[in-house]
Amino acid sequence: MHFPKLLRNLPAFDGPFDAFKLEAKNCDVLFASYPAATVIPAHCHDTENVGVITQGELLLTVNGIETRHGVGDWYHVGAGTLHAARFEVETSEIEFWFHEQR
Repeated sequence: MHFPKLLRNLPAFDGPFDAFKLEAKNCDVLFASYPAATVIPAHCHDTENVGVITQGELLLTVNGIETRHGVGDWYHVGAGTLHAARFEVETSEIEFWFHEQR
């Protein structure tokens, strides 16, 4: 796995992909890894997400438009936005899931 041992020792994320979760106030930070050929169907969630690719490449579809994000590229998906993702090659990223502040 791409991430250093200290990050791999964080609690596992309970979701549809492999990730380690660093909890922060009003934000979950995920160190996520996706095997080649992973496809995440269209979905939405109540968090506002930004992420940066650290290895590989993300193909992200938002509003019917697919964009390609490589190493060092940041992306943004607004809360409630329908989106899908696919990974043609093994990919790792750091994802920030911001919860609405209450």
